Amino acid sequence: MGNFSRFFIERPIFASVLAIIITLAGAAAAFVLPIAQYPPIQPPIITITASYPGASAETLAKTVAAPIEEQLSGVENLIYFSSSSASNGTVTISATFEVGTDVDRATFQVNNRVQLATPRLPEEVRRNGVTVQKRSNDILVVIALRSNNPAYDTLYLADYATINIIDELKRIPGVGDVTLFGSGYSMRVWLDPDRMAQLGVTTTDIAAAIRAQNAQYAAGAIGGEPAPPGQALTYTVTAQGRLLTAEQFGDIVVRANGPSGVLKLKDVSRVELGGQAYDRTTTIDGKNGIGMAVYLQTGANALDVTAAVKKQMKEFGANLPQGVEYVIPFDTTRVVAESIKEVAITIGEAAILVVLVVYLFLQSWRATLIPMIAVPVSLIGTFAGLFMLGFSINTLTLFAMVLSIGIVVDDAIVVLENVERLMRDYKMTPKEASIEAMYEVSGAVLAIVLVLCAVFIPVAFLGGIAGQLYKQFAVTVTIAVVISGVVALTLTPAMCALLLKPGDHDSRLFRPFNKGFNRTTHGFLGAVQWSLKHRSLSLLAFVGVLILAGLLFWRVPGSFVPAEDQGYIFASIQLPDGATLQRTAALGTKFQQKFQNHEAVGNIFVVRGLDLVGGGIKTNAATSFLTLKPWDDRETTAQELAAEISKAGVGFSEGIAIAFNPPAIRGLGTAGGFEVYVQARGDADPKKLSTVTQSFVSALVQHPQLAGINTFYRPTIPQLYVEVNREHALAMGVPIGDVFDALRSTMGPLYVNDFNRSGRTYRVQLQADAPYRATPEDVGRIYVRSATTGEMIPLKTFLTVKSVVGPEQIERYNGFIAAKVLGGGKPGVSSGQAIRAVEETATQVLPA
Repeated sequence: MGNFSRFFIERPIFASVLAIIITLAGAAAAFVLPIAQYPPIQPPIITITASYPGASAETLAKTVAAPIEEQLSGVENLIYFSSSSASNGTVTISATFEVGTDVDRATFQVNNRVQLATPRLPEEVRRNGVTVQKRSNDILVVIALRSNNPAYDTLYLADYATINIIDELKRIPGVGDVTLFGSGYSMRVWLDPDRMAQLGVTTTDIAAAIRAQNAQYAAGAIGGEPAPPGQALTYTVTAQGRLLTAEQFGDIVVRANGPSGVLKLKDVSRVELGGQAYDRTTTIDGKNGIGMAVYLQTGANALDVTAAVKKQMKEFGANLPQGVEYVIPFDTTRVVAESIKEVAITIGEAAILVVLVVYLFLQSWRATLIPMIAVPVSLIGTFAGLFMLGFSINTLTLFAMVLSIGIVVDDAIVVLENVERLMRDYKMTPKEASIEAMYEVSGAVLAIVLVLCAVFIPVAFLGGIAGQLYKQFAVTVTIAVVISGVVALTLTPAMCALLLKPGDHDSRLFRPFNKGFNRTTHGFLGAVQWSLKHRSLSLLAFVGVLILAGLLFWRVPGSFVPAEDQGYIFASIQLPDGATLQRTAALGTKFQQKFQNHEAVGNIFVVRGLDLVGGGIKTNAATSFLTLKPWDDRETTAQELAAEISKAGVGFSEGIAIAFNPPAIRGLGTAGGFEVYVQARGDADPKKLSTVTQSFVSALVQHPQLAGINTFYRPTIPQLYVEVNREHALAMGVPIGDVFDALRSTMGPLYVNDFNRSGRTYRVQLQADAPYRATPEDVGRIYVRSATTGEMIPLKTFLTVKSVVGPEQIERYNGFIAAKVLGGGKPGVSSGQAIRAVEETATQVLPA
């Protein structure tokens, strides 16, 4: 190795060029490397969504979720899947795969399995479509639109966002999906059941009339081939197709004969351009508006995607209608930029400290200049290695570089100190001393590199999520050490030969330090001599240190990743079972007013009707996203604010509010702590599952190591059970299908067909007007026509309505109905200890 280094000592320009190439390659890579908070360790998630308007949670779980889940088992690299069926008619199934799985291939396989299940799904579900997307379930950023102009209501804002913004955002690379917190337009036909009964009209008649008269027909052509001889022109025949306005829909002819002549749709209903759904409303800092939740595509870089979204929104902002503005009340990537900034500052501080320490001990600016050049070459060149391996600039890789500063400088110091020693003790010239020094320490430098590589390289082969997390840390240190070794064998001796000067570097400035250091050295040597004379005591002290280290290792709590203040929290607002959205909105407003002026709170974005923690759309729940002020502008941390909100949230008379700190790594769960599913593998009765879950939660609450235990599983939502006397109905000439069609089209929205507006397609929906579906008695006031006599018969004639309770939402885990329990460990309790406590409690409480 000495001859290898001599080659570069005698050719310093070659050594310099090699170092410049390494530096330029690293600098170029640093500008193109993706930036993230952590390496991409989240398991790939494929999301399946389906819609069955008007269906209950139990109906969705049995007829939609179950057939699809049956096909998912056996998909390659699938870890688990879970589904959420909500009473608003939506089903969401999340399939989670092993870390490192090709997400595109997984999406293709899942989509194939969904196609196998599609023929078994209800016709209405197939008509609405089943979508398969590769996206995570956590929100990346929320964009809100609000208006100071009364002419632009939330429906207009939602429609504007749907037409002009959402599709553009979805096309941004890395965006998995964009969900609208609000509702676009729909042609709403609000039926008057009493008037319909008087005129002998059923919902089936109205739906048939709309389908017939709101359709696009092909009318052919005049003069088309084969044409008569001499035909000069060809005319395409067009006819009125889909209707456009509420007035045109109101003029649809339902019946053209009868005692009153022509009967039009407006005679038995109120037609308006309304919202497609009314199950969610949003507020931004207390003002009504709409929100767009942007989801990250699995494997995409959060910081790059957020920057692209903000750039696109800046372009949109210049063209918004007068009085309309956009705000970004929720951004999960602020902590990423702040973390990278803080680590970069740490790197700078570490580099400065290294330079000062080197100068303090070497006491020569020429000698100090050598590690000042060698260390940056090693660190900057590391970025090139990260680029070739497909890594990113993240907290762990930058921390690895902070650690590497102290490691890579050692290689340069070993060479430099030996050259200085030879020049001082043997009066050699710098070049002679450099050549001789490399013959002596080349093996030592190589040994340093190999030993450090032997320490860190095995970490890169760890399995699971922990292995993925720390792989980049270990490889970054290894790359920096290897480049440092190359620099120590090439550039460092060449610079020693060029820059160092023989002679004594003694200076008055350093004399006090040198005297103190010499006394410290003598004291250390004396302690070593004492230890050699009293070997038994020294060995006993060493064993004591090992025991103390073991005790500390056992007592200090451990966790996968510590909880952090990420600049935002979210709160779940829960009202009693069956509470209306109006009551939820009132509590959401009270919550917003209470914490809007908190010194730590920046923006409060509330989605009424969304249960982010429990999952699904619920009228008695709301979710609030609280973006905090910059870290330097507040005294309260996110964890402290979450505890403060949870404490104050119990004091609301209308309901409760519980705040959660997000998980340390995005995509791994809904909140910090743990999520546990209690499955009903045998008896799938929701009430029995609730009883077992509540017993389990009570036992967890009493455990001394656990805290914050909650479950949002509620099988006690007020419901109505409709029982049809089938024999009586058939005897009166009423088909059973007509009974349920009448129920579906009056109590819930019936999707009839579509109409066009502003170049887009919207739904036409039937539903009874609000006063006719306000009480349980209204179910019996619906009329159907007898197929034998033509008489209008109320459903109460052969219908029995019972008040029952049931789940508003049904979750399934790996094909079994399940209840989710959230919680965490108390301060000082590691995540491993918390999980073991949950497992022990489950063994004691849950039935076998």
